[in-house]
Amino acid sequence: MLILGIDPGLALMGYGLIQADGDNLAAIDFGVISTPAGENIANRLSTIYSKLTALIERYNPVEVAIENFIAKNLRTALMVGQARGVAVLAAAEKGLPVYDYTPLMVKQQVTGYGKGSKMQVQQMVKLQLELDNIPQPDDAADALAIAICHIQQSGAARLIAESEEGA
Repeated sequence: MLILGIDPGLALMGYGLIQADGDNLAAIDFGVISTPAGENIANRLSTIYSKLTALIERYNPVEVAIENFIAKNLRTALMVGQARGVAVLAAAEKGLPVYDYTPLMVKQQVTGYGKGSKMQVQQMVKLQLELDNIPQPDDAADALAIAICHIQQSGAARLIAESEEGA
C-alpha cells in the first residue's frame, strides 16, 4: 500500500511517499514543492496543484494523509489553508481518499508522546524508515511522519474492523 503524506504550506509543501507492506515501511520519495514568496497567490497555488498532481500520477498512491494544522496567525492560517485546500482537491480529483491528522496525533503515533519535539519526530522517522539521515528539509520529514501516522492509524482500524467481522 503506497501512502502520500502531505505537510501543507504555501512556500514549502512537504510530501512523502511510503510503501507499507505489513510492518515493513519504505520511503519511496520525499521532498518539497516550493513557490517563490514574491509571486502572486494564484500562481503559487497553481504551481502546487500541478506539481502535486504530477506526483500523484507518477506514483499512484492509494491514500493521502494530510496534516490539519493549527495556526495562531490569521494570515498564516489563510495562506496555508488555501495551499491545503489545493492539495485536498488534487487528491480528490484523482479519486483518492484523504485523511486528516493533527500535529498532536502525528507526534503521538510516531514518537509515542503527543508533545514530542520536532527532533524526536525526525529521529523516529529516520529509524522507522531505516534511513541513513534525517530527511531534509523539515517539511519533507514532517510529511513522512504524517504518512507513518496514517499507516499506523489505518492498520489499527483495519484490525479492529476485521476482529468485529469475525465476532
